[in-house]
Amino acid sequence: MSKGRILVVEDDFDISNMLRIYFSGQGYDVQVAPRGGDALTLTRKQMPQLIVLDIMLPDMDGYSVCRELRQTTRTSHIPIIFLTQKDERSDKIAGLELGADDYITKPFDIEELKLRVKNAIDRVEREKSMDPDTGLPAGKLIEDQLRELMRKTDTWTYIDVKINSFDPFREVYGVLAGKEVLKLVARQLTEAVDEFGTPDDFVAHPANDNFVVITYATAPKPTQMMDKVMSRFNDEVKQHYSFIDRERGFVSLESGGEKPLMTLGTGSVSNATQQFADIREITEMAAEARRKPAGDVAGPIETSW
Repeated sequence: MSKGRILVVEDDFDISNMLRIYFSGQGYDVQVAPRGGDALTLTRKQMPQLIVLDIMLPDMDGYSVCRELRQTTRTSHIPIIFLTQKDERSDKIAGLELGADDYITKPFDIEELKLRVKNAIDRVEREKSMDPDTGLPAGKLIEDQLRELMRKTDTWTYIDVKINSFDPFREVYGVLAGKEVLKLVARQLTEAVDEFGTPDDFVAHPANDNFVVITYATAPKPTQMMDKVMSRFNDEVKQHYSFIDRERGFVSLESGGEKPLMTLGTGSVSNATQQFADIREITEMAAEARRKPAGDVAGPIETSW
């Protein structure tokens, strides 16, 4: 089992290749980006659990990369360790002021860097701020976002997403196959938010088969976002079933009985049509909207999907 996903942002091939080989050997999944722009693109596609970030890059400096990551809601929580040849106190302070979690100077002791990486990832896991399977925010980060919604005057939409029939699928195909489906949904949601949403939008994975999207995009963008996700999910999830199960449209459980193939259920609420007393009301009303049959919509709750 992977210890976590690391993104190394370093234009020196010898250093980046050494870090990739070393941390892969330590049990981490490692991606390398030689440019700041590449790092931002990779982070949007699949969020790492930690970023090792060189300050001197060919297209934009590490400070600019850090600033953009910290100002974007979806990536603001990712731990960042700056890697630099500079040893000036002012440079360290500048990095820390931007929100970097740690700082190490070249030439560095690889064992020291390994401990800093492990401690940073462990700290995040202890706070339960990221789901280890999807790399999406969870736990406290979701609570923080919900509290922020209560203070905002901007128009927002909270979307509750659930994978229907996920547990029967995992029972038949196993835990690892289930994790692949979770990664599929995480990727599809993130890409849809990139296409239809805003930089401040938030995608999270509270637990098991449940996902959350908070978008500040105005209508009809939230509907388009989820239409895109549901269309892609219906097409791509079939690849996770055997040919026989795809053809007959259900799985047979060892305990007996048949269960349909997986689908996505969604429900949303928005402050454009409703006022909320607390964060629990937001989550409960969105879940209620998700459970309603299509077309059976009461009051301000939107269930277009």
